[in-house]
Amino acid sequence: MPKKISKQKSINRAKTLTELTIAAVILATAGIFIKSSIDNAKSIKQSQYVDTESSNVVDIPDTTVQQDPNKIIFVSTEIPTRDKFKGDLILVNNDYEYFSSGDEDLVSVLEMNAETERTHFTAVDNTYMILRPVYEPMATMIDDFYDVYNNDTLIIYGSYRTNDFQKQLYDEFTASTEGDGDAPIVAKPGFSEHETGYAFDFSETVNLDYQGTGDFEWINKNSYKYGFIVRYPKDKEDITEFRYEPWHFRYVGIPHANYMTANNLCLEEYIDLLRENYSYTGEHLEFSDSEGANYEVYFYPSDDSSEVTNVAVPSGYRYDISGNNVDGFIVTVYKDEPVAFGEENPSLTTSAETTESTETTTVSE
Repeated sequence: MPKKISKQKSINRAKTLTELTIAAVILATAGIFIKSSIDNAKSIKQSQYVDTESSNVVDIPDTTVQQDPNKIIFVSTEIPTRDKFKGDLILVNNDYEYFSSGDEDLVSVLEMNAETERTHFTAVDNTYMILRPVYEPMATMIDDFYDVYNNDTLIIYGSYRTNDFQKQLYDEFTASTEGDGDAPIVAKPGFSEHETGYAFDFSETVNLDYQGTGDFEWINKNSYKYGFIVRYPKDKEDITEFRYEPWHFRYVGIPHANYMTANNLCLEEYIDLLRENYSYTGEHLEFSDSEGANYEVYFYPSDDSSEVTNVAVPSGYRYDISGNNVDGFIVTVYKDEPVAFGEENPSLTTSAETTESTETTTVSE
């Protein structure tokens, strides 16, 4: 009986050993297979059709990092391309014609004087008009002049003109000055700033001869503070192609009048400066005015192949857009005037209803 038990134990021991051996062989085989699979996986190159920068991968911004307050985020805004012919900074001269929209918001100077109870300056008659946004800066400038000198002899002697009236003046002056060889003092019809409503001429009721001297020197020296320039300076006749006119003022807005005056630039020079040196994709023009307000200005070309141009504008700051009447738009950023998200920008100079898109953004210093 004991021998049988011993024999059975031997059988069981052999059976167990066989099973362990088989298991070891299976595990070893599996290990070899797994290693081979891994090695093969390492040697396979990634498919060229795999998008390694998938838009489904979103970087979560680190809210603990403080944003640079000096950086401006720009968004895309649709502007009708035709609006490059509108705005405070349109260049109208012998080379660039003014294209009237027919819907200029003109006001009578005398009627506005009556409405605002101003009596210390006048106009020839009720038909003398300027653009509504130009009246108040002009009147405020004259108010301040009057406060200094108590002089009430100023009269608006030239203002908005129709194309027909400009043609009449041009024909009369060219007939009387034919062949004199001097720079013209009357623009061709269609090429006069007076047709825009942004320009006016001063005279005075005593001698009817405004030269920007005496008391009136104050106006010519301080007009930039109110957004005006003397459009045809004496030292720029070869550029403007017009004789010196100390009585002819043009509204361009406070930021631009400040920069042009400080740097002795006429409008032609300023428009070229922005187009050639301060485009949106490059360096922007940054400066402060005489009151310490800060601005950033840049040029954005119009998309003349489309009815709309997607202009880059700042998000979170007040800004102006003006056409240059040549080839694009000039954007002026008021860096001291933040605008809350969703708040309507209060100072667009184009007539367009703009639509902002945040699909593409750019950050600028």
